[in-house]
Amino acid sequence: MSVQLLILYYSRHGSVAALAEKIAIGVQQAGAEVMLRTVPALDGSAVGIHPQVTEQDLLDADGFAFGSPVRFGNMAAPLKAFWDNTSSLWLKGALMDKPAGVFTSSGSMHGGNEANLLSMMLPLLHHGMLVIGLPYLEPELHHTQTGGTPYGPSHVSGLSGASHLSKDEHQLAIQFGKRLALAAIALKTSGFSTL
Repeated sequence: MSVQLLILYYSRHGSVAALAEKIAIGVQQAGAEVMLRTVPALDGSAVGIHPQVTEQDLLDADGFAFGSPVRFGNMAAPLKAFWDNTSSLWLKGALMDKPAGVFTSSGSMHGGNEANLLSMMLPLLHHGMLVIGLPYLEPELHHTQTGGTPYGPSHVSGLSGASHLSKDEHQLAIQFGKRLALAAIALKTSGFSTL
């Protein structure tokens, strides 16, 4: 049985895209397939190196990871606009009972990573998704001096906007991808659904 995860993100300077690609490695290591997708900028222009998401991508996915840079403690407007246009899926319960998690990047250690991750979970909960984070059994959560939270992977780019991930950020993103994929595999093979 094939299991496919959608990693959907908006990345202006490459940090969130770097996290997405590490999460994809973890998904593949767990034995699932990956779709890497972006959302367009508000003016409709393409941003990033991966294709833009379609509604069919959402319907085909067995699990999700959603990423955005921090904008004043919240997700970037393009990703928020994406969610604002998913009401038809919400009305049908099309994304219900699928595992999902979030990831982010900010310019400073106290730039709003955790606030953003928590706010990014709200659309997932409204869609009836099953929210996945990072447990404290991951040793990097105990000693990271850069990104990494129990709410999902994060990156601290610094004021220069560096997209290079620290060793801890790198490992936590991979572990998050594995955890998300294993949850999707377990749910799909069990036939779990609350419908």
